[in-house]
Amino acid sequence: MRSLFRRIRQSQDGATAVEYGLIIAMVVLGMIGALSNVASRTNAMWANVSNEVNNH
Repeated sequence: MRSLFRRIRQSQDGATAVEYGLIIAMVVLGMIGALSNVASRTNAMWANVSNEVNNH
């Protein structure tokens, strides 16, 4: 039992997987933020186009 705990403590595989998971999560959050920003700007652009067409 003691050797099992020693192996778990010395193993770096789980820590590396967690680190990669956190990096991927941060990249995904950045992508979602960027796409949200682009989507709101695109909606504003098309609303402006619609208003200009309706006013002329």
